[in-house]
Amino acid sequence: MIEFYLPFLFQGIFMLADEFHFHQKRGLPRWERIGHPLDTLTTLVTLSIPAFFPLDSFYLQVYISLSIFSCIFITKDEFVHNDHCSKTEHWLHAILFILHPLTFIAAYFLWRNHAGITFLKFQFTLVFCFMFYQIFKWSLPWKRVRK
Repeated sequence: MIEFYLPFLFQGIFMLADEFHFHQKRGLPRWERIGHPLDTLTTLVTLSIPAFFPLDSFYLQVYISLSIFSCIFITKDEFVHNDHCSKTEHWLHAILFILHPLTFIAAYFLWRNHAGITFLKFQFTLVFCFMFYQIFKWSLPWKRVRK
């Protein structure tokens, strides 16, 4: 069962590198200051399904739909990233784009096996806290941001 936890671990490590190395180094333009918390919100809403609802055909369809939407939605910033990111940051984003659907697939198996519900609730809480960090970090007027 540990294989179902690994995508979350790797996604967390790469997200932290993106946030605390690349974003801190270059600052974020307005579009990213708005867009990144929205990306996190799509992840949060998606993870809320296996964390808080029973696995049945209705919630599974909702979960699959939200997962697909989130996986597509997170790519929206690539047009902005093209002008602001280094090649290394682009590579890191590519890794995150691979890990994003893998975490949703892993969450499904944890949900299906009932073994990971506590972990999914914990993960939901982490993503919730990270979203609020993003909002407050990048919305405060004294923080370094790019126009």
